Amino acid sequence: MRRTLLNLSFIGLGTAVGIIGTQFLPSYAKSERTPPKITVDEKPLERGGQFTTSFAPVIKKAAPSVVTISASRTVKQREMRGHPLLDNPLFRDFFGDPGQRPMRPQKEEALGSGVIVSEDGYILTANHVVEGADDIKIELPTGREYTAKVIGTDPPTDTAVLKIEGTGMPAITLANSEKLEVGDVVLAIGNPFGIGQTVTMGIVSATGRGELGITDYEDFIQTDASINMGNSGGALVDAGGRLVGINTAILSRTGGNQGVGFAIPINMARSVMETLINNGKVTRGFLGVGLQPLTPELSERLDLKEQGALVAGVEEGTPAAEAGM
Repeated sequence: MRRTLLNLSFIGLGTAVGIIGTQFLPSYAKSERTPPKITVDEKPLERGGQFTTSFAPVIKKAAPSVVTISASRTVKQREMRGHPLLDNPLFRDFFGDPGQRPMRPQKEEALGSGVIVSEDGYILTANHVVEGADDIKIELPTGREYTAKVIGTDPPTDTAVLKIEGTGMPAITLANSEKLEVGDVVLAIGNPFGIGQTVTMGIVSATGRGELGITDYEDFIQTDASINMGNSGGALVDAGGRLVGINTAILSRTGGNQGVGFAIPINMARSVMETLINNGKVTRGFLGVGLQPLTPELSERLDLKEQGALVAGVEEGTPAAEAGM
């Protein structure tokens, strides 16, 4: 019952907010891609020390890598010419049905954030920020603008990889998100509501958060760092300024920040990115089973001593069915 009172929203700004689609944007041939030179620092941060009075040095290190993404797409809408009484059934016989009138193209704009992860211009962002986009513009914190091309997208994890042409880009250092612990300080960097680059602070509220119905593959970092519409695709960094996640969604009754935000762990996003760069798409194994957690109550009821997941159903014609599961 609790979930029916809440809204799970993506945090892009504009028409990008909504349900993830399954459309893949055009990818580019493998021969055209240069593997990104990514800097990874997996050393754990020192914990338990005296709390710092300023994160300014951390922000100076990480913020230049966080960009604003402006995506435009063409949609078709019914052309509603004439009097508004056309919606009245009494007038339709005379004026005709507006629903039968031709569709006309219209531009929609979406605003989000992204993170430069290599000096040669590879950018990680959220798929819903750029999904279906005809034109994507990147603005660096310095104000310099670039046109980006889509290297690949993966809607099941809400991840997208973009590329801008250039060298010596301000690439962020990646951390090992598996080493995050609840209570670690994190900073969210992005462009909420299009007001300009903004930094907020919080802690890691939970790790491995799933079963939220946001994406198909969920292993979210949960944080109370303030993130809002426009932060989608932006950076979640640790106290050392290293990238630990890509901000993607919030849980809210109002549509604004209420202290429950989610980020894709950088380990997952990095794996997806490397696969998209190498292959243009992500291919995953498929069993065709429905699973549910094997709780202590279920184990007792079914007289099972094992731990794991319960196969609740098998779809016909799937590998699992063919294997006799």
